[in-house]
Amino acid sequence: MAPNFDQARSRIYAAHDEDPNKHTTGDGQQIPYETHYSHKMESYLDKRKPDASDVLKLAICGQHFRRWEVPRDSYPMTKIGYHTWRTALKKRQAKLVGSILDECGYPIDQTERCMALIEKEGLKQGEEEVQVLEDVACLVFLDDQFDQFKDKHDGEKIVNILKKTWVKMSKQGQDMALEIPMTDDCKALVGKALGG
Repeated sequence: MAPNFDQARSRIYAAHDEDPNKHTTGDGQQIPYETHYSHKMESYLDKRKPDASDVLKLAICGQHFRRWEVPRDSYPMTKIGYHTWRTALKKRQAKLVGSILDECGYPIDQTERCMALIEKEGLKQGEEEVQVLEDVACLVFLDDQFDQFKDKHDGEKIVNILKKTWVKMSKQGQDMALEIPMTDDCKALVGKALGG
């Protein structure tokens, strides 16, 4: 059985479409949030690495697979609780997406590679595809989530988060981030984070 990329991607999106959380599009339509998030991730992957492998594309697509089923408040609302939640999510998401690849004909080495990408294994060692995934996730945060996120936290915390986000990105990712259209408030916070 040959690997079937379209079937794997369709199955990932079928799960995204079950997300009860909604995103309102520019024309007022409501779509499942994870469907929207994956479209944004794929869009930035096309810009960041247009020749990405199918396995990286599926890892990007399945980055938040069924995430809504494990809400943040299911873990202690502490810093340790947050990191424990994030680690558990990555492992769960990797396992679930890995099962889809396995069932869609992907050999074990490619399935394990996709799972490793979702878990961001090798990021600190400079592994290229993991860095691309991290860049894309950071770009989607800055483009799609930052404006609302900043309203929920004080300025100092936002600046610290921006600093951490910035150092996670490659130079290419940083250059792309500087091209994202932002509100004046967001631009000011980014400027402050970057020491401007």
